[in-house]
Amino acid sequence: MNDLQQLIERHQYTGRVGTAFIYSICVSIALNFFWNPGHIYSSGITGAAQLVHTLSTRYLGVDLGIGELLFLLNIPLFILAWIKISHRFTIFTIIAVGMSTVMIRALHPVTLTTDPIICAIFGGAVNGFGTGLALRYGISTGGLDILGIVIRRATGRKMGTINMTFNAFIIVAAGFVFGWPYAFYSAIGIFVNARVMDMVYTRQQRMQVMIITDRPKTVVDSVQHHIRRGITIVHGAEGAYKHNKKSILFTVISGYEVGELQEAINESDPNSFVSLSNIVRILGNFYEPRL
Repeated sequence: MNDLQQLIERHQYTGRVGTAFIYSICVSIALNFFWNPGHIYSSGITGAAQLVHTLSTRYLGVDLGIGELLFLLNIPLFILAWIKISHRFTIFTIIAVGMSTVMIRALHPVTLTTDPIICAIFGGAVNGFGTGLALRYGISTGGLDILGIVIRRATGRKMGTINMTFNAFIIVAAGFVFGWPYAFYSAIGIFVNARVMDMVYTRQQRMQVMIITDRPKTVVDSVQHHIRRGITIVHGAEGAYKHNKKSILFTVISGYEVGELQEAINESDPNSFVSLSNIVRILGNFYEPRL
C-alpha cells in the first residue's frame, strides 16, 4: 500500500512539474509575442513586473528583465505561502514562477503584430489558458493567487476588491506610460485573461446538486465513492405523474467534479433526475483538497 501511495505521489509530482512547464511556455508566449510588442500590461504581479521594467528602462536606463522581476516581486508572497498555506504548495509555486523566469528569458521574442487589440486578446487568451491549467492541477502561479487563498481561508471571502484595485492600478499605469488608449487595451487583455482562466479552471466554481431518485442508498454510495462530499437525504418525496415514492439528495460540489458526479450517477441510477445550479456563496464547512 505504501508503494502504491508513493507511486501515486510520484505521478502527481511529475504531472505538476509538467503543468508548471506548460504554464511557463504560455506566459512567455503571451509576454514576448503579444503583450510587449503591443504595449499591453498584464494583470497581477506579471503586470507589476512589466511596469517596473518599463519605468527602469525609460527613466533609469537600467534594463531589468521582466522574468527576473517577476520572481523577485513574488518572493514576499512565497514567504507568506510557506507560513500560511503549505510547504508543498510553496515549492510547486516556486517551480512554476522559476520556470516562467527562465522561459521568458530563453524564448526569443517574435513580433507577430503590434496591433494592440490583437495583442491584448491573444495575449490574454494564451496566458489565461496557462494560468487556468496550472490552477486546475493544484499549482499556483504566484502573485495574487497566494493572497486570494490566504484571505479566503481567513475570512471565507474572495479577494475581488483587492484584485480589482490592483488591476485598476496596472491599467492606469499603462495609460500614463503608453497613452490612455493602451489603458483600455490592457483592460481588454485582463478581461480576456480572466474569462479564459475561468473556462479552464473550474475548481473554484461551486454548484448545488439536487438528485431525485428511488435508489438513494445506491446513489449515495456511488457518489461518495467518486468524490468526497457530504450528502443530505430528504425522504418521502412523491412524483406528481405516477405518484412513485422518491428521495431527494442534496450536495455541493466544485465545477471540477461534475464529470465524476455524472459518472457516479450513470453507474448507480441513470434514470434519476439531476439538477445543478451555481452558488454565489457558501457559509459553513466545504471540503477543499489539501494544497
